Amino acid sequence: MNKQWIKRISFITIGLLGGYSYYHFIGCYSGTCPITGNPYISTLYGGLIGLILGLPSKKRIKNEKDQSNN
Repeated sequence: MNKQWIKRISFITIGLLGGYSYYHFIGCYSGTCPITGNPYISTLYGGLIGLILGLPSKKRIKNEKDQSNN
C-alpha cells in the first residue's frame, strides 16, 4: 500500500475517534445541538476534518515534483 494512503487513512481514523470522543465527553445530551447531539454526525465531522488535515498541501506536492525531476 502506498505511504500516502496509509497516512490519509490514519488521519481519517484519528478524526473519527476524535469526533466520537467529542460527542461522548463534551457533546450536547439534550438533543438541541445538531452536530454534537448525534454520535453519527459528530463522528463523520471528525472524519472529515481528519481527511482535510491528511491531504497533501500544494507546497509539498510542488517540492516532490521538483525533487523527482532532478
